[in-house]
Amino acid sequence: MKYVRLGNSGVKVSQLCLGTWFLPLLPEKDEYGVYKVDRDIALKIFKKAYDEGINFFDTANVYHGALWDTDPIHVGNSERLVGEFLSTIDRESIVLSTKVRGKMAPWINGEGLSRKHIMWQIKESLKRLRTDYVDIYIIHWPDPDTPKLETLKALDDLVRQGKVHYLGISNHDAMDVLEFLELSERYGLEQFRVIQDLYNLIERYVERYKVDIAKKYGMAIMAYAPLAHGFLTGKYVDFQKKTWRVEELSRIGMYERLKDRYFKESNLKVILTLKEIADEKGVSLSQIAIAWLIKRSEEFNVPIIPVIGVSKPEHLEDNLNAINVNLTSDDMKRIEKAFT
Repeated sequence: MKYVRLGNSGVKVSQLCLGTWFLPLLPEKDEYGVYKVDRDIALKIFKKAYDEGINFFDTANVYHGALWDTDPIHVGNSERLVGEFLSTIDRESIVLSTKVRGKMAPWINGEGLSRKHIMWQIKESLKRLRTDYVDIYIIHWPDPDTPKLETLKALDDLVRQGKVHYLGISNHDAMDVLEFLELSERYGLEQFRVIQDLYNLIERYVERYKVDIAKKYGMAIMAYAPLAHGFLTGKYVDFQKKTWRVEELSRIGMYERLKDRYFKESNLKVILTLKEIADEKGVSLSQIAIAWLIKRSEEFNVPIIPVIGVSKPEHLEDNLNAINVNLTSDDMKRIEKAFT
């Protein structure tokens, strides 16, 4: 495993982060019609990742492991599983991030970025995670009803109390990120060290403004969905017929919106090019897609940490090998040309 600094902090994290938004599933559903998470396989994957050198784990209070849009009935499941895993290792060997913002209860203050909600949810997250502190606390998405300064002051208090070590921001537009950072500077409050956003080979909105923001303020970028929810693995492509195919219990199989998002002729052209490069190098498409992000990190001179999601143990081994794949400048140009 290779390690990188978390932006301009002194902490070092593995080049890959293990995410827990989507976890291994059982074929059976609960009373609400939601697939159950396979606890035993999930814990096995966490331990394998840890043994292979991954020291960076990411979760969120709203994550369940099988749901895209969570509800108060199913929230907290991923944190509880991570907490169970943490109880089996030395807590200090792990860098742990979780998030706050989502709907955790049906009442009016059951969601958001107000001081009340943040102070409540850090306590609940720490209980579920079975730990005294979170390394990185990330605001999950915007809350237009709460003043940014209120959110920042509450987060700053958590750092001063020792419940949180570093702060992060996710799924905010660039202007919001800048406003938060400028407010932090003006009022002498703890600044965000991490931007966590959707970032993969075919979804590059982060590159428009946020890479420059990260570079200016010494932030790391946690790139979630580095494989575009499995799309960039090639598992949805019949390479002989050059058409799409869908596996049962896959993310795209479960969420129709992903088909509309990814199943385009232009994306098929990109996948076919990645397949050619992968075959030439004797590696998988997944490894090419992850290696592409790591190469972008070198090109931009900004720490970019892919947050991998693993639903099967064999997928973890495949993803881990991506750090040994070397993409040349010619490879990067060839991939870029596939978009034209």
